[in-house]
Amino acid sequence: MSKLGIIGGSGLYNIEGLSKEKWIKIKTPWGNPSDQILEAKFANQSFCFIPRHGRGHFIPPSNINFRANIDALKQRGVTDIVSISAVGSLRETLEPGKFVIVDQFIDRTFARKKTFFDDEIVAHVSMAHPTSKSLMDACEASIVKCKIPYQRGGTYIAMEGPQFSSLAESQLYRSWKADVIGMTNMPEAKLAREAEIRYASISMVTDYDCWHPNHENVDVQQVIKVLLENAAKAKKMIKDIIENYQNYIDISDPAINCLDVAIITDPKKRTKKTINKLATIAGRVLKK
Repeated sequence: MSKLGIIGGSGLYNIEGLSKEKWIKIKTPWGNPSDQILEAKFANQSFCFIPRHGRGHFIPPSNINFRANIDALKQRGVTDIVSISAVGSLRETLEPGKFVIVDQFIDRTFARKKTFFDDEIVAHVSMAHPTSKSLMDACEASIVKCKIPYQRGGTYIAMEGPQFSSLAESQLYRSWKADVIGMTNMPEAKLAREAEIRYASISMVTDYDCWHPNHENVDVQQVIKVLLENAAKAKKMIKDIIENYQNYIDISDPAINCLDVAIITDPKKRTKKTINKLATIAGRVLKK
């Protein structure tokens, strides 16, 4: 049985028009998630939602407890995550207001906990293809239906933040042929894979990064204006994804059993304490 989780970024702190809404406080072995988890229904489909920065946007990118967010969603039975975030554009053709269905990442963050497997039990999951094709298909169908300009496929640079890029950095990332730049999809995508959750990422372009001669000084107020316009479009898209994503589920997706070939630690070295800590994330393989 599949269940959708939505991680909402900047501007997406609530979604209107839902039924049976309930905010639930979740405890995790990794600390508190960004906020309570919203469980609700739309078009008779149950789903979960978590505002990545907390309602009111009070958690900066480096302080987001990504591990707790993923663990909390999995505790509620989430099998598929659609992550939505605001980004800067590194390409002339990706103008503000356009959405990008991301399929690759370059992780430039350095101050974050990036794995669930950092104590006693070591696991190496593949990140060659970090997003789920079936979820990307579902997202694309909804974007088309909502008549939102978009690009399917693109590389997301994850920077530490909270400052925006220097001009030299922006030009470097463009030379790498990256498409968009943001501060929140890593280590989120890595942790979703470790948790055996299918993952898709939709980037909403708010501005050109500072490489663009008309955007040398990225202004937060300017970004917020486009961000709110994007959020209104994103909420319509999210509702359509909730209603229809079940039609695209691929039970052969490699994410759902990737831990079968990822854990390298000798079972004799795995203590009960650590196995219990990883119960939600890896209980399927550790408690065999």
